[in-house]
Amino acid sequence: MKKIMNVEEIMAAIPNRFPIYYLDAVTEFEDEKHITAVKNLTMNEDFFQGYFPEQPIMPGTLIVEALAQAGSLLILESENFKGKTAYIGGINQAKFHEFVRPGDTMYLNFDIQKIKGPVGTAKAWATVNEKTVVDCEFTFIVGDKEQSK
Repeated sequence: MKKIMNVEEIMAAIPNRFPIYYLDAVTEFEDEKHITAVKNLTMNEDFFQGYFPEQPIMPGTLIVEALAQAGSLLILESENFKGKTAYIGGINQAKFHEFVRPGDTMYLNFDIQKIKGPVGTAKAWATVNEKTVVDCEFTFIVGDKEQSK
């Protein structure tokens, strides 16, 4: 099943909010298997102001966070995990290949490899202009939402 999601639909599904929210749209969605989300980068991003301000680049850790958010959306939209929360259990073999700069459109891909109970693994990669900028493997854990007291 393929579907497209806009920012309002994404924000309804995952808990992330500004300043640590990095998804603008979803262009591909295959339930419980694959997602491609989009992040459009502008100079207005808060991290460009202080991270190499003379040569602004998106920190690699935030690219990995954006990949995790795309994965979280894929996981939490599956029937088995509706109403739950997804957590990063591990990040393996992260490789950073290219810089991501203001003006870039970054595509965030997340493919679930295996799920057993509440734990799973996935391959994830981000591209700009069809070049891989980051790739890694995630271990994720799905749990109940924390209740506010």
